[in-house]
Amino acid sequence: MRRPLSDSEATARLIGPFAQLVTLEGLPLKGSLSDEQLIVREAVGIRVRGSEIMEIGPFERLAREARTEKIEIVELPGRSVGVPGFVDAHTHSCFAGSRARDYALRNSGSTYLEIAKAGGGIWDSVQQTRMAPPEVLEALLLKRIHRFLNAGITTLEVKSGYGLSVSEELKMLRVIRSASEKTEMDLVSTCLAAHTCPKDFQGSAPEYLKLLETELLPVLIAEGLTSRLDAFVEQSAFTPREIMPYLQKGKAVGFDLTLHADQFTTGGSGVAITCGALSADHLEASGPSEIQALAKSEVIATALPGASLGLGCGFTPSRALLDAGACLAIASDYNPGSAPMGDLLTQAALLGTFEKLSNAEVLAGITFRAAAALALKDRGRLVAGQKADIAVFQTDHYNEILYHQGQLRPVQVVKNGRLHLSKADSHES
Repeated sequence: MRRPLSDSEATARLIGPFAQLVTLEGLPLKGSLSDEQLIVREAVGIRVRGSEIMEIGPFERLAREARTEKIEIVELPGRSVGVPGFVDAHTHSCFAGSRARDYALRNSGSTYLEIAKAGGGIWDSVQQTRMAPPEVLEALLLKRIHRFLNAGITTLEVKSGYGLSVSEELKMLRVIRSASEKTEMDLVSTCLAAHTCPKDFQGSAPEYLKLLETELLPVLIAEGLTSRLDAFVEQSAFTPREIMPYLQKGKAVGFDLTLHADQFTTGGSGVAITCGALSADHLEASGPSEIQALAKSEVIATALPGASLGLGCGFTPSRALLDAGACLAIASDYNPGSAPMGDLLTQAALLGTFEKLSNAEVLAGITFRAAAALALKDRGRLVAGQKADIAVFQTDHYNEILYHQGQLRPVQVVKNGRLHLSKADSHES
């Protein structure tokens, strides 16, 4: 991991002016939100030290003070709107190869399970990822990270899960760690060795999970590769009964849990609640009873609209989850199979259209509520003490960001208090 800056290395600077700054301060973690609850500050600047926000206030005052104290001023165009840097809390960004053939087959009428049985699906990506040397996987991941950072994503969760053996899962997680040391992006790694039972494993699904428990988890702990475990709870992967002992063991030795749940059939969200998982992701098949149970729990419901778009299926019942009082995060599920778009802002905007979500609910879902799904409390809002992660859009009003459904891109991205991106071109609003 990157060494934190010392006090002497932590540079002070002023960033602004922002015509509008959407801070997301004061919003609750759970339940529905109205746009009237948003606090939008105008004509302000953000004073940072190192990676932390120190103060938000009128830009002219802060600029006068900065000049007196000889503090660097990062001046923005007059039509700048700032929002917290986006958090993509569910991706499979570490992989090799393409599954364009799967996409064509789905659009021609084949089902997800039919494609998997014919040799496509997850197993196809496993074979291609296993063949890729670590340096190739890392180069591919870093290229994707650069694209995500340019799109305003400042924290990215990255799963393993295309190795499906002890050695290959370790290869993936070591690649993710190595990449994290070479980018400004904050990467959160997750072990998804329980993605599905590998076709070349000579044994049952419970036996494969026991192998992971005895031979993989101790190495993850010893090398500090990840503190998170994920599992796919579904008919084509692991049943609730099969997966429970593995999750309970992982929880007992200190791992945080997240689950692929209720994507095609129900059952996974109940496992997530029972195990005290941080989040249950997908939930497209969740019905009224699952929605109510999630709302009463502390499990964060993570919608993955990219998978709905990629598979041509219904969206996570986001409106119902919020109205019931759940916490809704939104993530891209970027992967080579079911969600190849990998464009969080576009997907979140489209989910808002189809599920009738307020702008406040969408923005919360890709910032502080998504951060909570990763157990991160230091980002997702623009207030003193939080990380100085900011997506800057050249527009007159924050409503334009989602209105353009992903076509209005950040012109500048501030990550850990430092300017990452500066582009002259911008979508006209």
